[in-house]
Amino acid sequence: MKRNAVAGLVVDHRRESLVTSSGAVMINETIRAAGLRPALSKVLSAWCPSRARHDPGKVLLDVAIGVALGGDCLADVAAVRAQRDLFGSVASDPTVSRLFAALAVDTATTDAAVAALRSARAAARERVWSRCRPLAGTPGTRDGGQVIVDIDATVVTAHSDKQGAEATHKMSYGFAPMCAFVDHGEHGTGETLALDLRPGKASPFNSADHITVLGAALDQLPLVERGQVLVRADAGGASKAFLHHLTDAGLQYSIGFPAHGPVQAAIETIPEQAWVAALDSDGAPREGAQVAELTNWMPTPVKPTRSPAKYGPQEWPRGMRVIARRERPHPGAQLRLTDHNGWRITCFATNTRATGWTLPTLEVRHRQRARAEDRIRCLKDTGLRNLPFHSYQANRIWLEIVALASDLIAWTQTLAFADHQPARKWEPKRFRFRLLAVAGRIIRTGRRRRLRLPQHWPWNHLIDTGWANPAPPEQIPRPTIRPRTRRTGEHSAGEHRCTTARQLQRPPPTR
Repeated sequence: MKRNAVAGLVVDHRRESLVTSSGAVMINETIRAAGLRPALSKVLSAWCPSRARHDPGKVLLDVAIGVALGGDCLADVAAVRAQRDLFGSVASDPTVSRLFAALAVDTATTDAAVAALRSARAAARERVWSRCRPLAGTPGTRDGGQVIVDIDATVVTAHSDKQGAEATHKMSYGFAPMCAFVDHGEHGTGETLALDLRPGKASPFNSADHITVLGAALDQLPLVERGQVLVRADAGGASKAFLHHLTDAGLQYSIGFPAHGPVQAAIETIPEQAWVAALDSDGAPREGAQVAELTNWMPTPVKPTRSPAKYGPQEWPRGMRVIARRERPHPGAQLRLTDHNGWRITCFATNTRATGWTLPTLEVRHRQRARAEDRIRCLKDTGLRNLPFHSYQANRIWLEIVALASDLIAWTQTLAFADHQPARKWEPKRFRFRLLAVAGRIIRTGRRRRLRLPQHWPWNHLIDTGWANPAPPEQIPRPTIRPRTRRTGEHSAGEHRCTTARQLQRPPPTR
């Protein structure tokens, strides 16, 4: 033991009754409510050796918990392993590495593993949404129950030579994964539906990649939700092939549209009275911003000369509307070539024609696509900042772990907190600091184990709520959790009964 400079403080690492991530009991309850462990064990049974001590589903789930707690590589699962009273038995680093090597042995094996992991996540998402739908409105209806899927590409920098790491379109070196999220709206954050790893040289305008990630995203949604989807993307998704795919699938879309060529011609000919005031996100008029529809002012397209059978669709789909927004650039902003008479012009294409959607509200809906940038930033705080493997296939598995970790945080917030509670909208960094990374002490008394939290921790009441709310399905036994009764001379420092992970994993009793 070494004495610290703080008077009366002694550092002693020989005690075994402390845990450093007490708030992770909420994640444990979310895992139980979603049925994640049995789902992962079932889909990964093909990679479980006959004499294995550790189930592959539990191994990957422990890695995802470590990433949710702030880890960014396989070695960080040691933080989960060190808290056996919370998470049970955790595989060693060599065991975890061998499992990743088995899942990434070749492309076909990795494809099967990715499909298995995604099917388990989809089943868990359906169970979570059936208990607490994170979106406003009614499932299965377009009015008020719309499911908004945001698609965007990002760049993950590589600081060493890895398979698939190449020069990117942003003059960096690394990878260019394509991401798809579901937006929870104003009361929440969002969920990661799909992460598709791509080499660094992959184009953000590739229509085939957009179609692939959209298909993976739709597979993640419950069946009842798939008929009310709105797809949002930036100008990278403004390709004729992708918009035709959305139209043929019967989906609504709001896609960024390049403000050049025909758009410039339409802006020069549209009358001034066609512009109407734009709105802020709260519905108030936005000063100095206006919107107008350019569809009827676009010049007649030239008849295509290339074969659609060989080169894909050569015309924009029917029913597409082009809406422009103009705003004076803020002082000091650099002007662009697409600016017109001092106005900053941005455009988007949509096929929404339902009553109640005015031009300003359609523009506000599209502008909220910027939430996808927040989701990407949060992913880079949850394991996406760096891809830890040299193998391209192993990094594909890592992206599935990142998606699972981000879902664990989002589902915990959805099940534990009501829409009006601020914790429902916290980003992962704040969620970890305030709720997950709180130390606690395991007290063993009689046949019970109690997890004692710091008496003056400001967010104990939120941990209480998160521990009690995500009740699991009826077929999974769950102990009754209630505050401990204070005895004479005993402190009431936020004490709760805590069942160990091993006890939580007991099968249902046979009747």
